[in-house]
Amino acid sequence: MKLAFRQPGLVTLFLLSAIPAATARAQDSTVSATSICGTDSTPAPFGFADFTWLNGNSRQHVSVLDTKAFTGEFRADVSYIGDFNKPRDHTLSGTSESGRTGEFQVQQLGVGGDFHCGHARGRLMTQFGMYSTMTPRNDVSPARGQWDLANAYRYLSEAYGGYHWNKLNGVNLDAGIFMSYVGLFSYYNYDNWAYQPSYVSSNTPWFFNGVRLQIFVSDRLKIEPWLVNGWQSYGMFNGTPGAGLQVLWRPTGAVSIHSNSYYGHDWLGIPKRMRVHTDNSLQVKYYDRPTRQFDRAAFSLTVDAGCESGGGVQCASSGAGGPAQNFVGVMFYNRTWFADNSIGVTLGGGAMNNPGRYLVLMPPINGATAFSGTPYFTENPGDKFRAWDASATLDFMPDEFTTFRIELDHRAANVPYFSGSGGVTPPAGNTGPPGSLVQGWSPDLRKTESRVNLALLVKM
Repeated sequence: MKLAFRQPGLVTLFLLSAIPAATARAQDSTVSATSICGTDSTPAPFGFADFTWLNGNSRQHVSVLDTKAFTGEFRADVSYIGDFNKPRDHTLSGTSESGRTGEFQVQQLGVGGDFHCGHARGRLMTQFGMYSTMTPRNDVSPARGQWDLANAYRYLSEAYGGYHWNKLNGVNLDAGIFMSYVGLFSYYNYDNWAYQPSYVSSNTPWFFNGVRLQIFVSDRLKIEPWLVNGWQSYGMFNGTPGAGLQVLWRPTGAVSIHSNSYYGHDWLGIPKRMRVHTDNSLQVKYYDRPTRQFDRAAFSLTVDAGCESGGGVQCASSGAGGPAQNFVGVMFYNRTWFADNSIGVTLGGGAMNNPGRYLVLMPPINGATAFSGTPYFTENPGDKFRAWDASATLDFMPDEFTTFRIELDHRAANVPYFSGSGGVTPPAGNTGPPGSLVQGWSPDLRKTESRVNLALLVKM
């Protein structure tokens, strides 16, 4: 989670002191950023302790570029993934964090940062690389109405402006595209303990498009309601926006508890079908000895539940109202740090049950998207889907800006879902409309997948 306010630090002082005298004199007649922006007296959110140990949170203590009006940011995620199924088309299925295997790929590259001047605030982060196509293809909402929302927003991961009040421990109102808080793991792999998150994070929203109000009641408690277009959607599926709420409580520097809730109508063309979801995480740092070779240890536990009802489905059990359509998922990770926090080891995994498959990521069979669907993998009411996964991650972190990561993943499902050796692309390439049947061909889908992820992650 991003800190809401920035304070000038040593980097700022260094940058100012490095300005040559001639340059400084040339600026005498201008109004400086310092005099315009002033100083924010509001304490930093959760500033009473160091929370760089959290899963889904940056481990940096300083920014490379930090001034009174702007804190810059650069992110790069470059990976090589070896899938033991060896799909001949090099395509992975069922993940939004990585898409191809047997190749070096720029998964994500972003440039931007935080603007903060007086009470005005804003954030911009671009997204280039594979995220710029993989994220929009999971959104059905651009199919409603004119103007291509998927292309309009594909190169933006965060883009919002806002206003800050010096009330309580800080109050922010932001409007635009901002990161989702459902699922614990960050959208950016640098911030996470593992590269491939379990299904609770992988199959829930990475972003919201709308308005949020952050109320920092104290330096330990945040209440954040939001009003958004829908469940990870650039546009609105019907005529009603989605609504949500996060409550984040950090009673000590070793405990973080949050609960997220969501309500919306998120099926294109089925306005009476409603969705409700609750996401809850507990993170605990249970060992902290910074002067020893074994530095610290922490765990995260996330439990999600949700359902849909109306429009031919119902929440709890199948009956006259239609088949049951719900979601239950859990994931657990344990992280240990060694050698002055330069080495990290994470073991974890999780499981999900999602009858109706309304949160299951559509495999890209013959170019299928969330909107096109495909007869090769149906997502009809009553279709069962159960899956589990486990991973082991080793990180080498020579400094606060770089992570070298190697990870082993194993995933399994009750139905064929993952790319097999034959791949999910017809021999002549994608043929006909996205996801359509191709005569004489069918995708090679397997019930299990094992792979190794190698990644270089940079944040400055």
